Amino acid sequence: MRIAILEDDPDQLALLRRWLADAGHDVHGYVAGREAMKHAGRESFDLFILDWQVPDVSGAEVLTWLRANVSKHVPILFITVRDSEEDVVYALENGADDYMVKPARRQEMQARVSALLRRAYPREEQTLLSFPPFEIDTQRGEIRRAGSRIELTPKEFELAVVLFRNIGRLMSRGHLQELVWGRSGDLATRTVDTHVSQVRKKLDLRPETGYRVVPIYNYGYRLEHLGTDASAA
Repeated sequence: MRIAILEDDPDQLALLRRWLADAGHDVHGYVAGREAMKHAGRESFDLFILDWQVPDVSGAEVLTWLRANVSKHVPILFITVRDSEEDVVYALENGADDYMVKPARRQEMQARVSALLRRAYPREEQTLLSFPPFEIDTQRGEIRRAGSRIELTPKEFELAVVLFRNIGRLMSRGHLQELVWGRSGDLATRTVDTHVSQVRKKLDLRPETGYRVVPIYNYGYRLEHLGTDASAA
């Protein structure tokens, strides 16, 4: 999963990044509120971890901004020294999903992150996915439409799985790149676009067949379900 951390203490940020990277996540760290907001507006993330007391814009203000401008559903976890009941209540009532008081403990933090991700993205735990007329078997690496296997390259298959698991959600190109190709800095953006085009073509993802891939200029893509497969009408 792709996680953004707002934390102005370099040592604490490095520690949290290492813990989450060891658990298999792609982690992006930010030391100031406006920096985190800028990147959150340009990229998609699966979870945000916020400190409260950071330079320029507080974590509480970032929380409000994320809920108003980015997503009402992406999980947000506070890890902060502020431990009053009023602060905890304020954060939870304004959109935070969980709250931890520093010093964070590794196993507890990883367990809380895993719990938030399981609730927000339940399909990540499934190996057999059904999006009629498509059936996806992630163990066998196959996508079938009405029983017929669709020939895809390994990367096309991975990309299709990511899009279907996040159906209806806007995914940035950088997010898709990390999930499918890893954090390869030399991968051209055009590679993502080309593979999305191939997936759209091979799966016949268009309004007439019930699904469409919507490109968002200078951002990324969203797979939308429009209704029953038109061919059955």
